[in-house]
Amino acid sequence: MMYRLVAVLAGLALVVGLVLLSAPQREAVVTSAAGAPPRDPGYAALHAHLVQTGADGQPLYSLDAARISEQPDDETVLLTQVQMGFRAASGQQWTARADRGELGQDTGVVQLDGDVHVAGVLPGTQDQAEISTDHLSFDTHAQVVTTPDPVTLTMSGRELHAKGLVARLKEGQLQLESAVHGSYLP
Repeated sequence: MMYRLVAVLAGLALVVGLVLLSAPQREAVVTSAAGAPPRDPGYAALHAHLVQTGADGQPLYSLDAARISEQPDDETVLLTQVQMGFRAASGQQWTARADRGELGQDTGVVQLDGDVHVAGVLPGTQDQAEISTDHLSFDTHAQVVTTPDPVTLTMSGRELHAKGLVARLKEGQLQLESAVHGSYLP
């Protein structure tokens, strides 16, 4: 009797095993941590050209970059090999270039880093000026360019070296902050 019971249980186990092994496999469900929706990877583009316009529809600035990539987690856009153009309130056209940059979404602030060069005509002069530094911040809404880092201002073939710069383009003012070295006689 025991032999029959063992044979029946073995046959039943074989049938259950065959059903489980031959059933279609279910796909694993991937869930993110704490049931949060999947992370937005943002956008990216090569050879990008961006134009930011003001409330009047006129361009505030333009950005050209070899590559841009949105960072949705911190609401920034990273830029490489950046070239920027902007017009001061007085009408002078300025250009900037840098190895890298970062644009804060909805802030109007562009951070430029790595071999930064800004060029334009200073108000009240006909002289082309070039600002060179490693880091620069440009508030496009207030039209203020700042850096706390060492900076070189070149005009008419002469150089002024300083630490820190504030350029208020709307007011046509450029101020070297401290440790100014050099001389410029018009």
